[in-house]
Amino acid sequence: MTEPASPSLTREAAWTLLTEFTTSPVLIRHAIAVEAAMRGQSSRLGGDTEYWGTVGLLHDFDFEQFPTAEQHPFEGARILRARGYPETLVEDILSHARYSGVARERPVQKALFAVDELSGFITACALVRPSKSLSELEPGGVRKKMKDKAFARAVSREDIVDGAAELGVDLDDHIRVVVESLKPIASELGLNA
Repeated sequence: MTEPASPSLTREAAWTLLTEFTTSPVLIRHAIAVEAAMRGQSSRLGGDTEYWGTVGLLHDFDFEQFPTAEQHPFEGARILRARGYPETLVEDILSHARYSGVARERPVQKALFAVDELSGFITACALVRPSKSLSELEPGGVRKKMKDKAFARAVSREDIVDGAAELGVDLDDHIRVVVESLKPIASELGLNA
């Protein structure tokens, strides 16, 4: 029996896998936001932009079908392994969940954890503005919204703060980088740049 061929780590292949398992427009927008933020972080931290973008795009590909902490991201890891994806990619994706048991040691892992919740929170902050514009978002405004526990209540403020700390960056600077990373895809997120 021959080994399965390792799938291509192109964006097209990642998009195909994402959309095979995810139909929710909200989850797809989250995936492309995290992808964009990861690309921004790769530029900042000297990573492989294509690979980091793929990690971001696929990090929650299993969530719609396997939404519990017992299942996600473990079912996704099982699917990736069964399809011959590299173990490094599997571990990088697993690392974004605090409860996965995979330590965040590599910059790509720390970046994924740092941008995951923040990307969604920034998107939510822009969506409630009359202009729906990312250009008007300042770190102080984002931090103010973080104090409002009723706003975007599903977003872990602890993960946002801890993510920046794990990356070793100032939270305000981190917010700015993620906002800038999302501007090129603003229309895909239902926002204005």
